[in-house]
Amino acid sequence: MSSIPATTTNWPEIDWLRPDTQVDLSPSHGWYASLKPAFDLLFATLALIPALPIIGICWAIVRLSSPGPGFYSQSRAGKNGKPYRILKLRTMHHNCETNSGIQWSQKGDARVTRFGNFLRKTHLDELPQIFNVLKGEMSLVGPRPERPEVIRGKGLSELVPGYEHRLDVKPGVTGLAQLQLPADTDITSVRHKVVYDLYYIVNQNLWLDLRLMAATGMKAIGVGPVWLRRLYFLPSRSAVAGVFRQSEEPPPPPEPHSSAQFQTV
Repeated sequence: MSSIPATTTNWPEIDWLRPDTQVDLSPSHGWYASLKPAFDLLFATLALIPALPIIGICWAIVRLSSPGPGFYSQSRAGKNGKPYRILKLRTMHHNCETNSGIQWSQKGDARVTRFGNFLRKTHLDELPQIFNVLKGEMSLVGPRPERPEVIRGKGLSELVPGYEHRLDVKPGVTGLAQLQLPADTDITSVRHKVVYDLYYIVNQNLWLDLRLMAATGMKAIGVGPVWLRRLYFLPSRSAVAGVFRQSEEPPPPPEPHSSAQFQTV
């Protein structure tokens, strides 16, 4: 396996895995999984009431502060890989990928506008995805939706163990991985996020979703992952890795080191 970039936090329980490690797990099939679409519709409808004026104001500022539309729509991989069009407030210069090509956003990305940087920090650019939830394309909570061309171009299904299982459920506006880890920057960061995604898929329940939605509001005002984990009793890295490793085929050998000292900061 390629070396881990110095900017990426090590995770011994996960980083040693080979890209072709097989992961066998099934999404939770309890009562909440059956009723989750109804809860999504209810909570999205309630959230839309205060969100609409905020979306309208942000849309107007985007239009006034940089050339181009206020919204942007982009293809994303939904449940079972079915593509859909995600709706977000535009945070980058219009048609910037015509020159840069498809790539993950980096810290200090010149493609991001000044107001777009604010929208990203506060996650207000995500609010229009409520309409995707109302259309049944997304859940309020779930794995982050990725572009099909990025999945193919970066070879994520081949390089990231268990990546295909992210598509067993609808993608989410927010989620456990999004709240505990930074945005994707390389294959290693995707590998780490998928571990959190798989933990959520196996353990999704109403109480966890309510905590994650509340934590999302706190993250928007700047609360970091450590405090979010403490305040909302989110699972530790060790607990997350344990569920992932139990699903490997064949079962992995015991790891001599704990990830407790490598907790997200």
